[in-house]
Amino acid sequence: MAAKSSQTMTIPTDAELIQAQADLWRHSLSYLTPMALSCAIQLGIPTAIHRLGGAASLPDLVTTLSLPPSKAPFLSRLLRLLSTTGVLASNEVGIYSLVPLSYLLVDGVRIDGDASQTALVLAVTSRHYMEAAMGLADWFKKDTAQPVPSPFEEVHGAALFEESMAVLDPECDKLFNEALAAHDHMGIGTILRECHGLFSGLQSLTDCCGGDGTTARSIVKAYPHIKCNVLDLPKVVDKASSDGSVNYVAGDMFHSIPPAQAVMLKLVLHFWGDEDCINILAQCKKAIPSREAGGKVIIIDIVVDSSLGQMFETQLLMDMAMMVYTRGRQRDENDWSSIFAKAGFSDYKIVKKLGVRGVIEVYP
Repeated sequence: MAAKSSQTMTIPTDAELIQAQADLWRHSLSYLTPMALSCAIQLGIPTAIHRLGGAASLPDLVTTLSLPPSKAPFLSRLLRLLSTTGVLASNEVGIYSLVPLSYLLVDGVRIDGDASQTALVLAVTSRHYMEAAMGLADWFKKDTAQPVPSPFEEVHGAALFEESMAVLDPECDKLFNEALAAHDHMGIGTILRECHGLFSGLQSLTDCCGGDGTTARSIVKAYPHIKCNVLDLPKVVDKASSDGSVNYVAGDMFHSIPPAQAVMLKLVLHFWGDEDCINILAQCKKAIPSREAGGKVIIIDIVVDSSLGQMFETQLLMDMAMMVYTRGRQRDENDWSSIFAKAGFSDYKIVKKLGVRGVIEVYP
C-alpha cells in the first residue's frame, strides 16, 4: 500500500488559476507556432517580402502569392502570429517586414555564406518527425534492450540519415539530408571572425562528417595555407563536387580518420551516445600529433548552460529532439569533460560560446 503524503496541496489563488490556465493553453497549443512557420515557408511569405523590397502589405502578399482574395482575412491572422512570435516585424499600418530569423528562410539568399534554413523547418514539422514525438509516452513504457532505439526508430522502423530511411520514404530522406546540411553549415563565417586563433596556426585539418565540403572550403578560403581533408561516408563523398581546394576522403570515422594537425567535429557528436562519442574521439586522438606539435581536436557543438536564459530553453529543446529522433544527446561542460577524459585526452578549453553553441579545443 502506498504511503500517504504528509503534504497537502496549496490551493492556488484566483489570479494564479487564471494565469495557469493561460499558460496551459499556451503550452498545449504551442505546436501551432512551428506549423505556422512551416506554412509561411510553403506559401513563400519570407521570399515574397524580400522580392517586394523587404516590406509588404497584406494585399501585396495576397497578390504576390496568388492566393484567393477570400483567404486574405485568414492570412492576416497567420501574419499576426508570425509577427507576435518574432518571425516577422509589423507596424501599426499593417506593413510586414523581415527580421534576422526570416532572412534565413528566403529562397536563393545566402546570409554570410549560409544556405537557407527552410529545409530544417520543413523537416522538423514533417509527418515523420511529428509521429515520432507522438509516440514518446509509449516509448518510455517499453523495456528495450541496449542500445535503446530512439522513438523515431520505434515508430517508423527506420533511422535518420541511414539507408532504412531512404527505403521508407525517399523524398523525406532527401529533405532530412538537406536539413542536416543546412544545419551543419550554419555559422562558420561567425566562427572564423570570432575565433581568430582557432585555425590560424594550423597546417592541416580533417573535417569529420564534412559533407559536401562547404565548411572546409570556407576555412581554406580564409586560411589558404591549410591543407584540408573532408571525411565522410562514400555515399556522401561520391556526390560532392570538388573544385580542388579540399581533399575528399571516403571512409568511416569509427574506423579511421585521415591524419592531420587538427581534427574538427562540427555539430557531429550530439547525434551519438557517450560510448560512441568516446570511440570517435579515440580515433581523432590517433589522427593528430602531440599537443606540443599543435595537435588538437576542434569541437563545435552545443554546450548546455542554464545561465543562458531563453537560449537555455532552446538547448533543452534540442536535447529533446536528439532523444526523440536519434540516439544522441546535448551535453553540458561536465558531460563534455567526462567523455574527453575517457577518450584519453589530457585537457580542453572552451574557446568561445556563440549563442547556443560552444567552440572547444581538446588536447591529447
